[in-house]
Amino acid sequence: MADIKQQIFQELAALESAATSLRGTAVAAGKQTDLEVAILTEQVRVLRDKNARATDLIDKSLDILKKLS
Repeated sequence: MADIKQQIFQELAALESAATSLRGTAVAAGKQTDLEVAILTEQVRVLRDKNARATDLIDKSLDILKKLS
């Protein structure tokens, strides 16, 4: 009987260790995801700024071409 209890306690300890490890992995994955989202958000902002600048330059170029015509 004592052996069965000891085995149960060992398995519970192993299960607790695995759960703790999985929690750590989940937290790390969440942080990684947050970092990736922040990087992608910044990249999108930069691309939108560049797109707006390009649109302005194209509009100015078209105005110049219309004036020359």
